[in-house]
Amino acid sequence: MFDKILIANRGEIALRILRACKELGIATVAVHSTADSDAMHVRLADESVCIGPPPARESYLNIPALIAACEITGADAIHPGYGFLSENARFAEVLGHHGIAFIGPKPEHIRVMGDKIEAKRTARRLGIPCVPGSDGGITDDGEAKRVAAGIGYPVLVKAASGGGGRGMKVARTEDDLSDALATARAEAKAAFGDDSVYLEKFLEAPRHIEVQVLGDGLGDAIHLGERDCSLQRRHQKVWEEAPSPALNDVERAEIGGVVADAMKGLGYAGAGTVEFLHEDGRFYFIEMNTRVQVEHPVTEMITGIDIVNEQIRIASGSPLSVRQDEVRFQGHAIECRINAEHPATFRPSPGLITYFHPPGGLGVRVDSAAYQGYRIPPNYDSLIGKLIVHGRTRNECLMRLRRSLDEFIVEGVETTLPLFRTLVRDADIQNGAYDIHWLESFLAAGGEATA
Repeated sequence: MFDKILIANRGEIALRILRACKELGIATVAVHSTADSDAMHVRLADESVCIGPPPARESYLNIPALIAACEITGADAIHPGYGFLSENARFAEVLGHHGIAFIGPKPEHIRVMGDKIEAKRTARRLGIPCVPGSDGGITDDGEAKRVAAGIGYPVLVKAASGGGGRGMKVARTEDDLSDALATARAEAKAAFGDDSVYLEKFLEAPRHIEVQVLGDGLGDAIHLGERDCSLQRRHQKVWEEAPSPALNDVERAEIGGVVADAMKGLGYAGAGTVEFLHEDGRFYFIEMNTRVQVEHPVTEMITGIDIVNEQIRIASGSPLSVRQDEVRFQGHAIECRINAEHPATFRPSPGLITYFHPPGGLGVRVDSAAYQGYRIPPNYDSLIGKLIVHGRTRNECLMRLRRSLDEFIVEGVETTLPLFRTLVRDADIQNGAYDIHWLESFLAAGGEATA
């Protein structure tokens, strides 16, 4: 096991990793920019190192500064959390050259799954069902028209690199295709430095289902069930739940088994999430995230398995602590991402939190690094925290979530809490009758947040 872990992240995920380290008896190092000197994980870590000014490229993305912090403190491993350098294969390789363990997958797996075209090829080879589409990148409009005619309109033009909805455009007819290609390429080039795109069949009303996996790189891999992440705005997840209201036990076991077997075949080591679109009872692979997910707590709530603990153990060379037949799914869990944003316009609202009262009680978990008197900087993601609620049934979970949202008080900045208070009372949400387009349609139709 590691002696000291440097946490190369900030906010709630840095605090989450710190707590796992403390429970394992591992010393911690917090790194921070000058904007985060008063962050909670910095206060609680055994040691802290300032690695630069507020811009992420000069601090949290500064690989030499992170390696220097390891050398100064004697940290023998780095946990990257999510975002920043968590899916940077070069970073993992450089750490290896310096004798520092990367708590995450092998660099080659990060690289393969970070290229969406290669990821689809790999998924097909491993037996994972994929969305019909081009076999590789699209080089010109003529090729795009031939591929689109073969799979049928509407089609989705997607950037080969990156994510978050950038470089994604829908073409409903051949007349739309040239403009969609040009726009997607331009967005992809600006966001990721790579204008490669490919085509997929556009599904009209799918759900976004992801399967949590753990592999030890020693020949074993398991799945921890699925999460439904269909409530999205601009391709960003807002509300996640497990298990999905759309799946039955047979479908759940079948897709979980396919994914676990694929990860065994890949020799995957660490935590990962295989993401699908699900429509008319069929699954279509879209991508794999080779890191811990923002929404991992909902899986922890229904399985009782500490995913971050497992990441650390696997990276230290230990086998999985649980077998597939030992995984038990208990009840239902929902997570709401509470952001410092206006609940209707989603305009960021950085500033001083003048009052902070998180909810509590049975089955309620709040993952947050915020506190009363904390100033949310304008330089980073606007996430204040995640409210995760567990119940024996989905209905009990929804009622507990409603109560918890009403208890949650944040003053001094605007938040998305009013939006969630509206959503939890909506009939479609209560019935689980939503897809990936539901939230944007709701907002476009004038859906209003409850104060």
